[in-house]
Amino acid sequence: MEKDTKQNIVMPKQADRLGEVRIADDVVAMIAGLAALEVDGVASMVGNTANELLSKVGVKGVQKGARVEVVDRTVSVEMAVNLKYGYNIPTVCGQIQEKVKSAIETMTGLTVADVNIRIAGVVMGN
Repeated sequence: MEKDTKQNIVMPKQADRLGEVRIADDVVAMIAGLAALEVDGVASMVGNTANELLSKVGVKGVQKGARVEVVDRTVSVEMAVNLKYGYNIPTVCGQIQEKVKSAIETMTGLTVADVNIRIAGVVMGN
């Protein structure tokens, strides 16, 4: 796998493809953030520039996102989330990890090595 200076993941050229496919790291981070928000108990994301990207495509209520590192088609994800009060933290985090891993692997074909979660806060009444 090659990587250029624009932080794009270059998918290997296959015989049945007409050209190369590039996936920006920010797109992988967006996938991770959206997947995490689908988990019951997650109030919002906290962190990097994924908020700007998501707001451009019309997704509201997403605050920040995830940071990804891709090395040799293997992804490491770090994200910070705010959880809703009353939810079991280990259970919700396990669900986030599974959801994020599944979404990235299904949508990109990359392998997820780990999904590290930092609980930044607990939100009441959300």
